[in-house]
Amino acid sequence: MNPFLPALLALALPVQSLPDRFRDNHSAWEESLDKGLGGPVRKATEELLQQEGVAVNPSDYNAMHAMVATHNLAARACVVEGAWEDAVQHLQKASQAATENAATAEGTFAKLVAQHQDKLKQWRDETAQQEKRLQDLDALPGLTSDQIKLRGQIRGFLDEHRRAIAQSEKSLKEIDALLALLRKEQETYAASLAEWQGFLAKERSDIGRLGTVSAYVAEKLQQVKSDDARPRTERLAYGRRLLRLDPANRDCQRFVDGLEGKAEEPPVPAKKPRRPKPTPAAG
Repeated sequence: MNPFLPALLALALPVQSLPDRFRDNHSAWEESLDKGLGGPVRKATEELLQQEGVAVNPSDYNAMHAMVATHNLAARACVVEGAWEDAVQHLQKASQAATENAATAEGTFAKLVAQHQDKLKQWRDETAQQEKRLQDLDALPGLTSDQIKLRGQIRGFLDEHRRAIAQSEKSLKEIDALLALLRKEQETYAASLAEWQGFLAKERSDIGRLGTVSAYVAEKLQQVKSDDARPRTERLAYGRRLLRLDPANRDCQRFVDGLEGKAEEPPVPAKKPRRPKPTPAAG
């Protein structure tokens, strides 16, 4: 066997970047979260971030956007599993990356916007000048062959400039839309992070008010059990959270098992004591 064959095959395989792998797996991850399967999604997204996250170029707004989205899915998976402190850590990284991405894109596109605006001013001025020349030619009672040729050249010039102006204006609109999206993403993750940090702070406060974790879990479990209008995945995430706080709570374990569709194991029947065999009578 050729010793270089494995290396050549590895080189021949296309290398998938973080945005590619996120795009290819996003739908399956969403389906898993909808079913309450946070563990596999957390494992897959954290592995992707570990393998590809360090290679993301901060100036590549598309790759940064994908990294933010991957951290968000990892956070949601942690929420489903009841690991809410870990979810906050992923939201912190998502918020930080979103802020960095928006700031970097603002700086990068500012130069491009300035170039477009300079060119637009130049092309509009040139277009206005040539439109005036065309009007003057059209106002003449008759045109020489040279004037007819010049009029055709001016019309071609105007068509070309109008296309360039339209394309540049379209590019500016696309840049504005992209920057608006990145700013919105920054605001969204900052707000989500603050909300979850506040949520955990309230949880700690409620535990302190009730005195023990077990008392808090017992009280909150009754609320979650009675709130059957909420989606199953939300109740399951809360149940897993409470079980993570108090693993010894059997009532909470039964609640989570029921939402997961696990049948409760029947109690093992007590073994009946064996009757002693009768002793044979002496002959």
